[in-house]
Amino acid sequence: MFPTISLVQEIGLAVLIVAALAWVLGLGHMLWDARFHHPEPGAYEGVAVIPAQRSAATHPMESVELTEAEEEAFAGLIRTIPLR
Repeated sequence: MFPTISLVQEIGLAVLIVAALAWVLGLGHMLWDARFHHPEPGAYEGVAVIPAQRSAATHPMESVELTEAEEEAFAGLIRTIPLR
């Protein structure tokens, strides 16, 4: 094909071109599907991202008794968090 490069380089170039073409086709297919395929809002049947919060009564190891000073320190820490 090219007189100035070796056969191994030509094979490498062909593999690189095929990989780039497959990547471009895959990207185009993914973007095409994302553009025209919109699932129904309530159609998601997977696992919830954040599990439901359990109450402290479910297991005694899931609750911690805080002293008055710890509660005040925690409340002060929460007040420093900007609410946006």
